[in-house]
Amino acid sequence: MNVRDAFLENERNTLSEYACLTSASRGRDHEYVPCEVRTEFQRDRDRILHSQSFRRLMNKTQVFLAPSGDHYRTRMTHTLEVTQIARIIARSLRLNEDLTEAAALGHDIGHTPFGHAGEYAMQECYDKEFTHYKQSIRVVEKLEHNGKGLNLTWEVRDGIANHTGSHRAATLEGLIVKYADRIAYINHDIDDACRAEILSAEDIPAHLREILGETHSKRINTMVSSIIKASTDKNDIIMEPVVQAATDELRAFLFERVYRNPVAKGEEVKARQMLIRLFEHYVKNPHKLPKLYRDNCEVDGVERCVCDFISGMTDRYAIELYSELYIPKVWRGPKE
Repeated sequence: MNVRDAFLENERNTLSEYACLTSASRGRDHEYVPCEVRTEFQRDRDRILHSQSFRRLMNKTQVFLAPSGDHYRTRMTHTLEVTQIARIIARSLRLNEDLTEAAALGHDIGHTPFGHAGEYAMQECYDKEFTHYKQSIRVVEKLEHNGKGLNLTWEVRDGIANHTGSHRAATLEGLIVKYADRIAYINHDIDDACRAEILSAEDIPAHLREILGETHSKRINTMVSSIIKASTDKNDIIMEPVVQAATDELRAFLFERVYRNPVAKGEEVKARQMLIRLFEHYVKNPHKLPKLYRDNCEVDGVERCVCDFISGMTDRYAIELYSELYIPKVWRGPKE
């Protein structure tokens, strides 16, 4: 028995009856040679972690656009926090931790620069149906690995595609990622808003603090513990009703006080206009696209490929590229 087979046997012996066993995976779209020391979900985790798109998350906005402070969350740190929360829940419920981790690491891999401002820009200039989770699937299926895609398992792609909104993943592990995403951003966005001095902990309604906790760590612990208590020995991932209602109310509070706050979002209009102008420039000049996107134009169309290029940009790269194209440089003559 090799290492991979030992892992698979351990899953069969230890995981919940409701877990998605790696041996039961629907597999990959393309043929592959199995690894002797990793299961398929472990390989997916590693493929995502080592991808270029994952590395770019470190310079993509979470809430505060291109923050100058060192401690504000980025799309990368958000993803890591989601992954840690998801793993704890999966482990506690004896579900497949490897599948959960892979889907969590990949859930925002196709996110646009400047957070949801970039998403709105692509909806305006490219397709009103554009979403970051659909783009994440396009990244892992087509754009990564020099256009070959990452060839991820069906279950990991399902978890990525269904981590938000009314979507429901086919596995409990995928459902965990959806909850972990919300738990992470609600709490770290409060932390960042307090750091930016647009919110204080005392601004959170008293009854929500009483139910969920007074501090960042206590709120996360309350939410995570509630999911574990409510979901144990069930073929579903749910939260206790009282905690769920308080979590939903806290999220609504953040939309009112943070997500629509002009201090946090004051630059979004500029970011959207900048991305739209970049989109228009490359649609008119597709020959200036990088080779991967330029080569895809014949198959997918120019606008689709320009959207792919812009969606993959970091905040910093988008700003630098825009400056290079549209901001005149100061001319300096010879030294006298």
